[in-house]
Formats: sequence, C-alpha cells, structure tokens
Amino acid sequence: MSSPRVTRWRASPSTGRTTSSTSTRSRCSPTRPIPTPRTPSSTSCSRTRRAASWTGPVSVPRSAGRRSDRSTPRLSPLVWIAAGVALALLVLPLAALAVRAPWAQLPELLGRSEVVSALTLSLGTALLSTLIALALGVPLALVLARSAAWPVVPRRVLRALVTVPLVLPPVVGGVALLLLLGRRGLLGGPLEDAWGVTIPFTTTAVVIAQVFVAMPFLVLAVEGAIRASDRRFEQVAATLGASRATVFRRVTLPLVAPGVSAGAVLCFTRALGEFGATVTFAGSFPGVTQTLPIATYLELQRDPQAAIALSLVLMVVSVVVLVALRDRWVPGTTA
Repeated sequence: MSSPRVTRWRASPSTGRTTSSTSTRSRCSPTRPIPTPRTPSSTSCSRTRRAASWTGPVSVPRSAGRRSDRSTPRLSPLVWIAAGVALALLVLPLAALAVRAPWAQLPELLGRSEVVSALTLSLGTALLSTLIALALGVPLALVLARSAAWPVVPRRVLRALVTVPLVLPPVVGGVALLLLLGRRGLLGGPLEDAWGVTIPFTTTAVVIAQVFVAMPFLVLAVEGAIRASDRRFEQVAATLGASRATVFRRVTLPLVAPGVSAGAVLCFTRALGEFGATVTFAGSFPGVTQTLPIATYLELQRDPQAAIALSLVLMVVSVVVLVALRDRWVPGTTA
C-alpha cells in the first residue's frame, strides 16, 4: 500500500509566484502522535478482583425469564380442545360412579355375606398370585434385561412372548388356559389320568388365571429397573469373590427394589380386577371362584345398587394404588 502524498503551496519572495512541492509522508512518521495504551488504574483492578471473588447470588433480569417463557411454543386451541375431550372421556364415567353411589346404604351393601366372601377371595388370590409372580417374574425380567447381547430374532421373540398377555383379550387367555390345563388339555389330561388332579373351576384356576394376566406388568417394571441400574456394582462384587447368587441377592435386588415394589403393586391391582380369564377358566362358584369383579357383574343383573357399591370399592383400590406409586410405574418420571 503506497504512502499518502502531501502537497504544500507557498509563494516565492523573488518572483511572487506560487509554487507547489509534493512530499511523501509515511504512516509511521514521527510527526504523527502514536497513542499509548492506557494501563488500568488500581481502582478498576480492585473492582475486577472483587467481581471475580464474588460468590453470592447473581441477579437475573426479569426479561431473561420472560424471554425463555416466550420461546416455549404455545399449544394450539385445537390441541386443548382434544385434550379436554379425552380427559372428560376418562374422568366423567368415574365421576358418574361416585355421584350415583348409594353412600347411605354402602355399609349395609358391603356387609352382605356374598360380598364379604367375594372380597376375601379376591384379596387372598390376588396376594397369592402376586407372590408367585414375584418368584417367577423377577428371574424372567433379569433374563429379559440381559438379552441385549442376544441375536435379534430370539430377543424379539422372547419380548413378544412376555408382552402377549398385555394385548390378548382376557377371555382368549382363559380359553387358552382351559385348552392347556383342562380335563382334555395338553397338560390337564395327563395330570388327571396320573394323579387325579383337576385344575379348572377351582381356586387354583383363579390364581393361575391371575398370574397369567398380571405377571407381565411386574416383568416389564422390573426389567426397566434392571436396565436403569449401574452394572459396575455387580462387576465390583464379582471381582471381590462374590458368587452369582450373592451378587443377585446382595447387589442386584437392592438396586432394583423400587422397581420390584412398583411392579408388585401393579400386579396385585391387575389380579384383583381380573374378570375375563377367571370366569372362562375358573367359572363363578360362590366362595370358590367368584371374585369381586364376577360378583359385581352378577349383582348388576340382580341388585344394581350392590353392583355400584362393589365397583366403587374396586375404583377406590385402584386410585389408592396409583397414588401410592407416585409415578414410579412410568419410565423417566419422578414424584
């Protein structure tokens, strides 16, 4: 880049003419003052040190919060309308049940012998089926959680077999159990011929039907807890000389205890409300196989007020269970 040229005009004293002279001045000419950097004063340095050492709360301008709120996209009114209709579809039937319930006659209706018998049978069979599901479902959940290293086809087949009872109609499940354990079933026929054991239309059939329908809830809950747990604790215990049974009992189970408890509660609730598979495979004999849902269905034809009272009991149990879980059964949520 060329240096700027400066033209100076001056008059000659002898001739009186004006002459011009052109000179080249460098940008770094000493005649141009060079600014010197300003050194920070002691006051500004002390302010900087105090600001760097400040550990107290920092005030955030209100506009920042408002700006973040405005950045969140607002939902369309159509979305709110659809959500309101869906919520009404879920809540209004339960509200109608609570409004039409015979609150004044509730103690008398629930104190009947057939109602007490059905409630006792339901609680006992649901508790027993939950214990069986814990004994069988926790190992199955462990196998399902450790199947990530398996080939794709066996892993998907195993998961499909576990989740089939969730989507299968309960009546179809009862028919399948009847064809397996009935008097002419694949296993029921040999059992009756060899030992004279008959399973259908007994209390044992009620427990088996409840386990068949409710155990997948426990398996999926425990599997999610196992996948979310840190396997390094198990590896450390194994390197310290612990056996597989000790690692499972002392390390794995304590880690997945919240998932096991949530799955057990869900399993108990599902077994308590089972109807289709039970009535198909076990029938409806008072005091033997007539559970609370079956008694509710039968009372609806004879005494609707009693059916409403039994339905209210089942609804209260379900609500109490969901409140006790406090969102633990949904992955990724907290209380």
